[in-house]
Amino acid sequence: MPSPVSYVGAAVAACVGALLQLAPAGPATDTRAVAPDAARVRHVVAVSVDGLNPRAIRELGPRRAPVLHRLRAHGAGTLNARTARELTITLPNHTGMVTGRRVAAGRHGHGVTWNDERLRPRTVQEAAGHPVRSVFTVVHAAGRRSAVFASKPAFRLFARSWPTALDRTVVREHNGPLVGLAQRDLRRHGRAFTLVHLSLPDIVGHRRGFMSPAYLDAVARADTLVGRLLSTVRHDDDLRGSTTLVLTADHGGSGGSHDEPGRASNYRVPFLVWGPGVADGASLYRLNPEYADPGARRTRYGTRRQPVRNGDLANLATDLLGLPGVRGSEFDADQHLDVR
Repeated sequence: MPSPVSYVGAAVAACVGALLQLAPAGPATDTRAVAPDAARVRHVVAVSVDGLNPRAIRELGPRRAPVLHRLRAHGAGTLNARTARELTITLPNHTGMVTGRRVAAGRHGHGVTWNDERLRPRTVQEAAGHPVRSVFTVVHAAGRRSAVFASKPAFRLFARSWPTALDRTVVREHNGPLVGLAQRDLRRHGRAFTLVHLSLPDIVGHRRGFMSPAYLDAVARADTLVGRLLSTVRHDDDLRGSTTLVLTADHGGSGGSHDEPGRASNYRVPFLVWGPGVADGASLYRLNPEYADPGARRTRYGTRRQPVRNGDLANLATDLLGLPGVRGSEFDADQHLDVR
């Protein structure tokens, strides 16, 4: 992998360009939300920035992370969402994102507790010991298509688990070329749901320390890559005005790790939504009084008013697309998370 330091100069220039691309440019290209009754969402692009500690967004500021700050300014979101309570590692949390389930199989969870490319259990269903549906199965049942672009091999688990529902799975270690493939796929295939996983902040965090200068550089580079995806949406006639982007993370991190699920730096993640009809510069907690901003608390699943979780992604995506929720899911199962 190229050194993260080699990205810095290009990232600064590209981030400025991405900021200009996102800035309002008149009625035809204004990225601010349109009226809810004008929203016709046909595509959801879910971006997971692996290991994105929300503190990094604040510390980088609008100059070095212009795209993430524009998503906040012209969308609905929070920097105080939560991961799965049980584990703050990559594969379990991403499985929760696409299934809307907690981890613990004995509590109707998805059962994925590992974080590598093992083949036993071979599928999510085997891990859970019961049927597990996903956003991919809902999209497929509606006669539409979905894809995953991931930068870690462990994500092949999704293709094995939902082989007829997931139309394309691409794994590339290098985030830049991966985003290029995702951009091309968005333009050519118009899929209803696309998941893009960016690993660079997590990789640099493990090597150089989360919240280190090198890690912040990696988050700035991820910001630029998200800007490329948004640029594709804005400049494509089919995608513009009909695509919503949801950005979250599988965990945060501090020091050299993120494995301890009881640490706030690990379980606190962003959850940002941008697209047609999405409220402009709104807090998800203000839009959703049935949810509760947890402050610094980890929050148990049994608490009546839950925090926004990365696992809300699956049913938010299906709701935006006008599809039913994921059967058997727990997070936002009634599709009540409001972004308008």
